[in-house]
Amino acid sequence: MKKIAHQNFDMWNKALLTRDARKVAELYSDDCTFLPTMLGEFKKGRAGAEAYFHHFLEKHPSGKIVLDEVQELGPDCYLHSGHYNFELGPKDQRTSTEARFTYVWKKDKKDNWKIVHHHSSVRPK
Repeated sequence: MKKIAHQNFDMWNKALLTRDARKVAELYSDDCTFLPTMLGEFKKGRAGAEAYFHHFLEKHPSGKIVLDEVQELGPDCYLHSGHYNFELGPKDQRTSTEARFTYVWKKDKKDNWKIVHHHSSVRPK
């Protein structure tokens, strides 16, 4: 399951690189819950994820997992948690943000992996 988790994270990260909020939001389930890194609001549903990513993608994010664990919750569902770093900003002014993450991924009725819950927060010092 760890291999699948890393493939799904790579798919999510590549969606970020498109800078298309709709492409990123398509990876979330219609009824997902989302606690984003750079916003204190609780987002629900794919529309909530898309609204957040419209703003976040302006920062040109690119993520990299630093430490992670995967817990299988069933044959079609797993929890992926750990630490990741985001590079943010234009090419000549990139900064790194250390954050914690939790994703719950579940297969939908069409057998596609979707994010049903995502929590990300800046890592405390």
